[in-house]
Amino acid sequence: MTDQLHEMILRVRETHGGETYMVTTHGCQMNEHDSEKIITLLEEMGYKKADREEDADLSVINTCSVRHSAEDKVIGHIGKLKHIKKKNKKLKVAVCGCMMQRKESRDALLETFDHVDMVFGTNNIYRLPQLILENDHKDATVVEIEDNYTNFDNRIYAGSASNSAYVNIIFGCNNFCTYCIVPYTRGREISRTSEDILEEIRGLVADGVKEVTLLGQNVNSYGKNLPEKTSFSALLRAVSEIEGIERIHFTTSHPKDMSDELIECFRDLPKLANYLHLPVQAGSNRVLRAMNRHYTREDYFTLVDKIRSVRPDIALSTDIMVGFPGETEEDFADTLDLVERVGFDNAFTFLYSRREGTKADRMEEQVPKSVKDERFQRLLNTVYTIQRKKYLDLVGSTQDVLFASRSKNDDSKMSGRTSGFKLVHVPYDEKYIGKIVPVRITGGNTFSLEGEILDEAK
Repeated sequence: MTDQLHEMILRVRETHGGETYMVTTHGCQMNEHDSEKIITLLEEMGYKKADREEDADLSVINTCSVRHSAEDKVIGHIGKLKHIKKKNKKLKVAVCGCMMQRKESRDALLETFDHVDMVFGTNNIYRLPQLILENDHKDATVVEIEDNYTNFDNRIYAGSASNSAYVNIIFGCNNFCTYCIVPYTRGREISRTSEDILEEIRGLVADGVKEVTLLGQNVNSYGKNLPEKTSFSALLRAVSEIEGIERIHFTTSHPKDMSDELIECFRDLPKLANYLHLPVQAGSNRVLRAMNRHYTREDYFTLVDKIRSVRPDIALSTDIMVGFPGETEEDFADTLDLVERVGFDNAFTFLYSRREGTKADRMEEQVPKSVKDERFQRLLNTVYTIQRKKYLDLVGSTQDVLFASRSKNDDSKMSGRTSGFKLVHVPYDEKYIGKIVPVRITGGNTFSLEGEILDEAK
């Protein structure tokens, strides 16, 4: 943290210390980690977490712009805050994140909502204290947007109160998939130095973290823009050597950049989780070309075979899009065939959503919603059938589970994840929170497992 940032934090603490905040996050793990940084800053400034949004003095909405439905959800949330603000005159509203990096969305918000006090982008989190101070002396909305990552280098260290933490390693994306807005909201790829990343992880270990998830729009591209000669596989090996780290995840990977050296890490690094998220998006070569994905279905099958040759029991998840412009019934059949042949443990499924500014938005042959909905249901039926079998196949086995918290839906239980990222519930026992515990799996369904603890925690 720079001296200037520290000075701004102290100035805000003098005027706002003791006030309450609420941070709401829409979107991916990158957004979740950005929110962690925002919370770190707010608490450094003396803010306390509110129990309810209605009681907050400052409400921060971290937005997502990947799909139109995500933006609609944000707009509804901001509209709700207008009514809350009428009752709580002290409330300040800040909107940030990917949606605000997009000029069209930002302009529409500023024109529609006069109750928003601050707007800032994904590259301006470190400026939040300054924006709060500026807003104290202005009636108009304070807006600050940077288009390029120039200030990500350890200005904000987001500590963790949990046993698991996210760590950004690369920002932005150079792939320009024809359906995706991310290169326009997150910018071009910029990697952090390995020294900075390893220093942050050592700090997290000192806070009690045992599991890290390395984040990026395409982690496989890590290091390409750095003067140091490095790669993502080299970074994984270095992280694995840090004492205290017991499990390493990463997301997300692009199949075109899944190198043999990276696959060998699954063979050589026991700390590397038994899980890989490898987005395929579609099973049709014609659709993959139209998406600008730079691989074929055959390439994807080859990758899966290589990965399973070094980790036969690895859990694989993916992203699949239904209804991309021009998708035919034959194209969709190829996607169903790929899903069945690979046998994913989990799949994040989406209806194609038009995004202004992307090439796909200008493509002809947009698929009717009724057709997309019908195909989507067939895809879900296929995915869930395979997923349920994968979960039930674990009944009777013993899995090492890292427990994070009480179950969200049942206070009598606690929840954790296997190395293969499967959710496990067992009877609550506080002494196991934050620890890796051997668990015998006794039952399960399509989305989670039940179990019983066998031994003392690691």
